[in-house]
This record gives sequence, structure tokens and C-alpha cells, in this order.
Amino acid sequence: MTADTNIPNIIIGQDYDSRYKDADIHYEALGNLADFFGRTMKMHRHDRYYQVHYVKTGTSYICLGEHQYQLEAPLFFITPPIIPHAFVTDEESDGHVLTIRQQFIWSLLDELPELKSQLKTMSICVSIKDLPKVLQQEAQHLTYLLDKLREETHTANNGFLVAQQSLVRLIFISLLRLAGNIKIQNHEPLHHQAFYIFRQFNELVEFSYKDHLPLKYYAQQLIITEAKLNDACRQIANISPKQIIIDRLMQEAKYLLLFSSNSVRDIGYQLGFDDPAYFTRFFTRESKMTPKMYRQTIADKPYISYFVR
Repeated sequence: MTADTNIPNIIIGQDYDSRYKDADIHYEALGNLADFFGRTMKMHRHDRYYQVHYVKTGTSYICLGEHQYQLEAPLFFITPPIIPHAFVTDEESDGHVLTIRQQFIWSLLDELPELKSQLKTMSICVSIKDLPKVLQQEAQHLTYLLDKLREETHTANNGFLVAQQSLVRLIFISLLRLAGNIKIQNHEPLHHQAFYIFRQFNELVEFSYKDHLPLKYYAQQLIITEAKLNDACRQIANISPKQIIIDRLMQEAKYLLLFSSNSVRDIGYQLGFDDPAYFTRFFTRESKMTPKMYRQTIADKPYISYFVR
């Protein structure tokens, strides 16, 4: 386990099972992971990996970034690499946990462009029993696919890797159908070059957002002009590249205010601000409240004591 600005980064192939150190896909039963890590998972993240939890039984308390849920199983939640998450499951709860390298998911996005904005940075949490009747058959299909993946993992027959990858692709499509907000058919054509630039830019931002680098730096790294970078970001996400960097800084600032006990001054330094007063002005401008006010407002939410380190 490695720490990133006080929010631990759990590497499944290192912290849990070294056999999967370089694997694109890791599957494990929820009960087995709970036996190893505990039923109360404090706030953490998985750098460069998406994760899916499918809980079959019991009550779960879930925190995905700033969003909190108390749900009865069956349920599932999906967390992109940048979203810290925490959860508490009942002692007897079981289910499925998939940890998948982001490049694998991005290759899926290349083929299903209508999913790109939903999967890129958004966490998803769905209660199966609250789904409309028309989606219950899809929910049963998802259960079948997950059970089949568990079976494939345990038997490791010939063609396992191909079967595993095929099942995971089908599982993600099913998950997102159930999550709604997408239509697998009748989607708009993807602007491949713009999406490639947008994706590469987001990768660079993830590694460099605390350095407060100018857009010229990112454009040079991508070997394009600033104007082309701006066009790509607006075409894909309807947002400027500068705002993407600001949003990433704000996201991290909010997580640190919520899930660490560090002072506002120290958080500003961690995020690359030389002047704590400037960090406070920056945060206030973007959120319409001071860091101290934000921390107090969120701290009053229910269930927060489950998730704070």
C-alpha cells in the first residue's frame, strides 16, 4: 500500500496477491477481500485502476468521493482511478470485486464512445432492487456474467485470458446499461483524434496538476498547439483545459479537507500553492465557501465517521 497525500493507494497486485502484479484484470470474491482487509474499508484509492464492487446481501455504507450512500443489497458501485472510496459491509456479505487497469477500460471506451464521459471520472452506485422492471432481466444477466467470471478465475482453463477479458467487457456494458444515462445504440460518432488528445491530456494532468504548469507545457508534451488542445477539450467535454486542471485541484482539495486532519495551510502546500492565503482565495472562488467552511459543512453529513481516517 502506498500513500498519496494521505489517502492510501492500494495496489491489489502488491498488497493482496502478487500473482496478479502485472495483470490487467484481477477478480476476487468480496468475502475473501473482506477477510484480508476487514469489513470496514477506510478511504483509499487505486491509482490507474478502475474497481467494481457487486454486493449480494446485507446493508452497505458507501462513500464515493463526496457522495455517501446507505443501501440494501444487491447493489454495485464503480470507482474510477481518481475517486477515493470507502465502505462498510455486513459481516456475512459476499459478492464480487473486479480491479481493472485503466488502459483496458479506455480501450472499451474507444469502441463505445457514448460511455466516455460517464466512465472517465464519475463514480456510479446502483441499487438493483430500485431498478425499473424493464431492467431486471439485464440485472439477472449481470449476475450470470459475474458468476461465470468467478468460475473462469477458479478453473483457469485453456483460453482463460481471452474468456476473462470477454466477460469483463460484457460485464461493464451490463453495468452501464443498468446505471442508465447511456444508450448503447444510436450513439453519435466519436471524434477519434479529439478523444485521443483529451485522454492524453487528462493523463498528463493527473501526474502534473500539483505543479501548476501552463497550458503551453501540456501542448508541447502532446506536440500540438494550445488552440488544438482547447478545441479537443471543448469538443469532448465542453470544458476548457484550464478548467480541467482547476477541477482536478479542487477535487483533491475537497478530498483532503474531508478525509485528512491536515491543516488548510498544509493542504495548500501539498497541492503546490506557495502561499496558503492564495490557496484559500482559490478554493473560495471555485466553491463559494472557504476551506474551513467546506470542511465543517461536509463533516456534519451522516455516516462520515465511518470513512474518516
